[in-house]
Amino acid sequence: MLAAVALGTAVAFVFHTHILDWLNQPLPADRHRLTTLGVAEPFSVSVTVSVYAGFLLALPIILQQLWSFFAPAFEPGAERRVLQLVAFAIALGALGLAFGYWLVLPRAIHWLTNYDSAQFHILVRAKDYYAFTSTVLLGIVAIFELPLVVLGLVSLGVLTSARLRRNRRLGYVIVSALALALPGPDPVTTLLELIPMLALYEGSIWLAALTEKRAPATAAAART
Repeated sequence: MLAAVALGTAVAFVFHTHILDWLNQPLPADRHRLTTLGVAEPFSVSVTVSVYAGFLLALPIILQQLWSFFAPAFEPGAERRVLQLVAFAIALGALGLAFGYWLVLPRAIHWLTNYDSAQFHILVRAKDYYAFTSTVLLGIVAIFELPLVVLGLVSLGVLTSARLRRNRRLGYVIVSALALALPGPDPVTTLLELIPMLALYEGSIWLAALTEKRAPATAAAART
């Protein structure tokens, strides 16, 4: 896994200018050239961004290695279900990344970089900007994994679809608290993070009910 991350980081560093350009797209057109305040900051920022990108490139190999380690502990028939969950997680993560990049970041950054612009001369520092975009995108990807967490809890018997429906108001309060705790200091980012969380909560209830309906059939098939 370390070798995969190292190789992915090396590949990402070769193309790091394209990655930086991609991350700069949500910024206003006149702010794509970011500010650095130290001699080594341009290099250190490029390396840091390359490490993050390298980890994403290496993620399939990391997941494969983790599965190879834990596979002997599972029943032979569990492999298909685990692979389906992994594919579901990757799809949710990709959807969250797209939502964050094309919808959340442009609106949040536009609001932040124009806030009280008559009072401040706003310079966007590279180090802070890439830290902000990375944490926001990772937070939104984590949000979109909520249905997977709910499915796991339902499979373990900790939650049921009826319980989720019965405690919907409490669920909304918890989801709202999570949205406030996620990266994004401004109300625009928080609101844009909250909307999909509420939709995903409702979708999780539907998935929980579907999982409960399929559970008896799966158990009967396993007995036969």
